[in-house]
Amino acid sequence: MTTIGLLHPGAMGAAIGGQLVHAGHRVLWCPTGRSQATAKRAATAGLTPSDDLQQLLGEADVVLSICPPASAEDLARTATAYTGTWVEANAITLQRAQRIAELLPASRVVDAGIVGSPPLNGKRPTLYLSGPEGTNATAGLFTGTDVRTHILGERIGQASALKLSYSAYQKASRVLAAVSYGLALDHGVDQELLDVAGKRPGSYLVETSYIPKIAARAWRWGPELLEAADMLDEAGLPDDMLRAAAAILARWEPAKNDNRMDVDQALAQLRDPAG
Repeated sequence: MTTIGLLHPGAMGAAIGGQLVHAGHRVLWCPTGRSQATAKRAATAGLTPSDDLQQLLGEADVVLSICPPASAEDLARTATAYTGTWVEANAITLQRAQRIAELLPASRVVDAGIVGSPPLNGKRPTLYLSGPEGTNATAGLFTGTDVRTHILGERIGQASALKLSYSAYQKASRVLAAVSYGLALDHGVDQELLDVAGKRPGSYLVETSYIPKIAARAWRWGPELLEAADMLDEAGLPDDMLRAAAAILARWEPAKNDNRMDVDQALAQLRDPAG
């Protein structure tokens, strides 16, 4: 059994933590400053609360960092003396992943990227891993779980680059599909748009029921696209499209984690975020 510290049990983190508990590991989390919703997710997943962050860091052989991208470096700064394996599993640029590795000189830092939905109800995301050490041991933790693992190589940043390369396409495409459907709906040609899109297998345009889900997740999708935009800029590639998509997602910020909206309500908020 390995003792794993999970920072923090959001929707993805709690589901992955639950998989690790099911595999026989002890998974710790820190309730300090966390919401009742987080506490409920942690309890449902079978996670063990720690008194504080320092206790968690003192007991954990492995720390799994899954948090909003903007918080990733600050979280690492709270653990600069940590000596175990730090799995940096946030949607951040490869440059930030490298800076986090520098912030944790006594740790074995594994760069990681999660692609797919939380491992619930038969869904099986893939955890991509890269780094000079610790990748094989990290992959071994998930043996027998619904989280697949894939080791990319020995460089910090490879997993982050893959995650953001995929997110840049997938999330921006979802945003564009929502905006396109809203335009067609305004002009009474929405069904015709769906008929045209339906002739192309896999088109996000036909998945109109997903629009409220985009709205509910916009608070975390937007920062992820800004991370991808920064990486494009570093590579000398145009970043305007992703920054525009992030600005559109910002209109949905009041819908954070709201799973009660329908398509019409989500589009109404997109048109008038203040309303």
